[in-house]
Amino acid sequence: MNTIDKLQSPVYDPNHLLGALIEKLNLKNDAALSRALEVAPPVISKIRHRRLPVGASLLIRMHEVCHLSIKDLRVLMGDRRGKFRISDKQFKPKALTQAAHSLA
Repeated sequence: MNTIDKLQSPVYDPNHLLGALIEKLNLKNDAALSRALEVAPPVISKIRHRRLPVGASLLIRMHEVCHLSIKDLRVLMGDRRGKFRISDKQFKPKALTQAAHSLA
């Protein structure tokens, strides 16, 4: 990948999404955004500092509040994946623990 491709490739940046929502909703800061989205202020902070991803339920809430499509919200944060893949690990049953065996 050369330098031009790197500059043109999308970069995941949740700060851009949060900033765009604050601007669209005419809010003053992250605290006002957290009230508008009805989430705790630390959620916005964790997203801003990339310790928490923007989850599906929060994207839906953003859609309901600001009336932007989910696709537009994903583009604002730099997520341009065409498909979402779910890990096969999510569908495997958890192994029974020793305590579960003793109860049976």
